[in-house]
Amino acid sequence: MVSVKVYDVTKFLEDHPGGDAVLLSATGKDATDDFEDVGHSSTAKAMMDEFYVGEIDTSTVLNKTKYTPPKQPHYNQEKTPKFIKLLQFLVPLLILGLAVGIRFYTNST
Repeated sequence: MVSVKVYDVTKFLEDHPGGDAVLLSATGKDATDDFEDVGHSSTAKAMMDEFYVGEIDTSTVLNKTKYTPPKQPHYNQEKTPKFIKLLQFLVPLLILGLAVGIRFYTNST
């Protein structure tokens, strides 16, 4: 469907310059944005008349409901154990010290 018009492009699958996967990925949905984003030539738009089937009655199409993600519990930093806070500080220092030690050891030998 492109702009409420329905097209049957089955016969065009093998000849489509972008491959059949592009057309198949747009089946069963409003492909207006997909079609317009590619920037089809006027020749390509004229070819669409050959595959025209009919129009969608927009009053029968269900409205999309907006997805609302589930509520996530608020992360409370005050509940983080002190041991974890200490590790968040010591691990980077340990890695840095190890890197400096390896660098010093490899240069001295």
